[in-house]
Amino acid sequence: MDDPWATFGRDLHLDLSGSGGVRTSLMRALREAVRTGRLAPGTRLPSSRSLAADLGIARNTVADAYAELVAEGWLSARQGSGTRVARRAEPLRPAPPARRAAPARVPDRPRYDLRPGTPDVSAFPRAAWLAASRRAITAAPSEAFGYGPPLGRPELRTVLADYLARARGVRTDPERILICTGFMQGLGLLARALRGAGVQEIGSEAYGLHFHRDVLTRAGLRSVPLPVDPYGADTERLADLTGVRAALLTPAHQFPTGVPLHPGRRAAVIDWARSTGGLVLEDDYDGEFRYDRQPVGAVQGLDPDRVAYLGTASKSLAPALRLAWMVLPDHLVEPVLALKSTGEWQTAALEQLTLAEFLGSGAYDRHVRGMRLRYRRRRDQLVSALAGQAPHIRVSGIAAGLHVVLELPPGTEQSVVQAARWQGLALEGLSSFAHPAAADGGTPRDALVVAYGRPPEHAFAGALEALLRVLPPVP
Repeated sequence: MDDPWATFGRDLHLDLSGSGGVRTSLMRALREAVRTGRLAPGTRLPSSRSLAADLGIARNTVADAYAELVAEGWLSARQGSGTRVARRAEPLRPAPPARRAAPARVPDRPRYDLRPGTPDVSAFPRAAWLAASRRAITAAPSEAFGYGPPLGRPELRTVLADYLARARGVRTDPERILICTGFMQGLGLLARALRGAGVQEIGSEAYGLHFHRDVLTRAGLRSVPLPVDPYGADTERLADLTGVRAALLTPAHQFPTGVPLHPGRRAAVIDWARSTGGLVLEDDYDGEFRYDRQPVGAVQGLDPDRVAYLGTASKSLAPALRLAWMVLPDHLVEPVLALKSTGEWQTAALEQLTLAEFLGSGAYDRHVRGMRLRYRRRRDQLVSALAGQAPHIRVSGIAAGLHVVLELPPGTEQSVVQAARWQGLALEGLSSFAHPAAADGGTPRDALVVAYGRPPEHAFAGALEALLRVLPPVP
């Protein structure tokens, strides 16, 4: 409806068409008239009775529209002076033409990404997770929708205790499991608890993730590198490091070199911890994915009083869930819980309940079995392609996890990474994971850390072809 309104000595057309009803349309039309300057600040509006008669609508409709626009600040109303356009409701004025700036350069996104750290998130079991979520929410007690206990939901801690014992050889009970918002939170809590107990130095593998070392540093701990060789971290060195009272290790599948901790060194680190009162922080980030044999059990099973076990759903399911867990020695439960209770993020209870249902129903085991087959097939494809087209490139590390290490000719790592970038392929060299205090990681070599588990299924063949194109030729 388009009706003339000539109350102000000139025609003012209010278009009351559109969705939302007459009152909504009238308010929209009046706002637009003020915005564009057709109704100047201070202009007196007709009475609600007069405007309603002109427009052929109910007086209450106009009165309600006026009242709401007054409340919003578009109009003002005073006893005896009627309703006016608010003085502060200045019309929009066209901005002076701005000089066209050069478009910002958008960083190029790689066409293929083989950097480690993320699983194939396209394989997340959406339907099964949704079904588990519905069951979990339906069965959840009312108190589960409030602020949860700092340890985490008891439903999840109970099923985790059973699962970890069965799948990873972890010895625990639910009261020693603490649910975290990701591995980094758990590591930070442990590091702060250790610093509070007087620990100043912690051993960490000479190859590893720099942001894990950063967490330790922020907690006030000095990270001392442990050399890594084909037998894993050299834990026997701990006996000579008199100031070190804790050690962060990836025993099942050293990251990033891909080797397991030798049985003798597993025993050595437990002996060290017992004799010194030290603590082993066991990062079991991908222990469920072993392809040539049954996964090696967690070190925690050797001595639950001297090992803090850290696990996560980030590799088995997806990083977006922000679900991780710690299995703590008895003497650390209260100190870590006290830290988490002073403002640390609490993990969302509904996700915890869903994971508990996912584990308890067997859906988690089925998903892990399926992903184990998928990742094993990809690793086999990679190894086979290298054997056929680049036999001089050696694959090191065990058949496990989501990444593999490719040994390169000396001096070629950086040029290969750069060439890959030009080809739209994201890669990382082994040197980028070296501890700054031991730049050679204990074993100087050029290599690539290739995450065959990261690309979605449809992109893996293309990523593999791109990788083969950038590898150096036979020397």
